[in-house]
Amino acid sequence: MSFEAEGLGVAVGGRVLLADVDLDVAGGRVLGLIGHNGSGKSTLLRLLARQITPTAGTVRLEGRALSAWGDRAFGRKVAYLPQQPPTAAGMTVRELVRLGRYPWHGALGRFGSRDQDRVDEAMTLTDVTGFADRMVDSLSGGERQRVWLAMLVAQDSAYMLLDEPISALDIAHQVEILDLVRRLARLRGLGVVIILHDINMAARFCDDILALKAGRVLVRGTPETLMTEAELARIFGLRMGILPHPAGGAPLGFVY
Repeated sequence: MSFEAEGLGVAVGGRVLLADVDLDVAGGRVLGLIGHNGSGKSTLLRLLARQITPTAGTVRLEGRALSAWGDRAFGRKVAYLPQQPPTAAGMTVRELVRLGRYPWHGALGRFGSRDQDRVDEAMTLTDVTGFADRMVDSLSGGERQRVWLAMLVAQDSAYMLLDEPISALDIAHQVEILDLVRRLARLRGLGVVIILHDINMAARFCDDILALKAGRVLVRGTPETLMTEAELARIFGLRMGILPHPAGGAPLGFVY
């Protein structure tokens, strides 16, 4: 089963933010969303996360319209990390990761052994066990992002939606986070949708890339399909060249 959108659109006050978007998110694969600021990437992700309601088209999760899912049932299927996560002031790493289990036991339910197993597993997979008792706001940017990902992994969902998770990180932490996301997709069979600005990062870590422009899908395909001078010029409006990566030959884009 998959996460599908057909003819998806949003209009606010007569302004079209997104129009005629089709997509299909499969388990075990990473779909990257790219495009200019204001192209509709975050709007699309928020639609998939049920943060806003479409004014056109449909979104189906495992064959059912999103409106047919209850909140907790939806939370068991879809994990969402916005570009600016909510504050975690006063919380330890372990406490934050435990919040990922909320869709499974609710506010008044008992946190059982299965919940604890999922939390422990998530912290191990994201390599945050070593600072489980530290305060979240004492961590570096890269460490905090791993903790938020741990919370999403503990949620034990089938799909993960990530809005620019590497935007404030240095290059080492960017690679670390994206490598982790890809490994989780493979290991857990997650369907991942991730917004990225760096086309080379998207080409390296995503299985498929969807490029938006002015709220519409400009092109979608594999990294090899998109990484051509002609397609990059269409997407970014710049003259860009392509070179083979010295290790492996994968295409790398650069601005003239």
